Amino acid sequence: MKIQLIRNASLWLEYAGSTFLIDPMFSAQGANPPVFNTENDRRNPLVSLPFPIENWVRPDAILLTHLHPDHWDQAAIEALDKSLPILCQPGDGTAVRAGDFTDVTELNGSFIFKDTTIFRTTGQHGVGEIGKLMGQVAGYVFKAEGEPTLYIAGDTIWCDDVKQALNEHHPDFTLVNAGGARFREGGPIIMNEEDVVSLCRYAPYTKVAAIHMESINHCFTTRSDLNDRLHAEQLNDQVQIPLDGEWF
Repeated sequence: MKIQLIRNASLWLEYAGSTFLIDPMFSAQGANPPVFNTENDRRNPLVSLPFPIENWVRPDAILLTHLHPDHWDQAAIEALDKSLPILCQPGDGTAVRAGDFTDVTELNGSFIFKDTTIFRTTGQHGVGEIGKLMGQVAGYVFKAEGEPTLYIAGDTIWCDDVKQALNEHHPDFTLVNAGGARFREGGPIIMNEEDVVSLCRYAPYTKVAAIHMESINHCFTTRSDLNDRLHAEQLNDQVQIPLDGEWF
């Protein structure tokens, strides 16, 4: 297994002989407006891609956790071959097919892709009214003979859904979106430092990588913030914080 953090939540995964592109956001730096109802007006994405888009346009399959534009944007829709297999959560298939993609599967349960079994998990993209407005989200667990079990939690806070996925799959590696995104009102809609610490304490057996940081204007937890907290909690050996473009 090899993983490259592209930027934000966009990942390139090499697993069991297949390549997977996850949550592609290919927009140029500053091409999109700020997220609404946020305490700054910085345009998104905040940073450029680390390498040309052409590095990531020929995966064996694409996985989408949900369709918010920092996970599936117009630049990606235009750049990717329309015949590529796409896995998404129930209810998102119609919108994906509207981009002229022809091989779209709504995953509810598990799916076998070549030598890899992929399980859909759930999460909470915030709580209360904000959580309802943010809608349904998915995560994915990858399993294959001779490979570690990988859990990509997606856009979720620390919650019972994540505990259930950890309990059921006991992953060797867990990727969390840990930018502490939030609006002017309400709490975080993805994990922050406290959530990452909670996950690590709950599942000390899993190695963690923290992503979805320093790329979108409503994400306020920085790599430095998380690194400082992990050192204070003596959890830095359990968690890595990759840079954009880094393989890990």
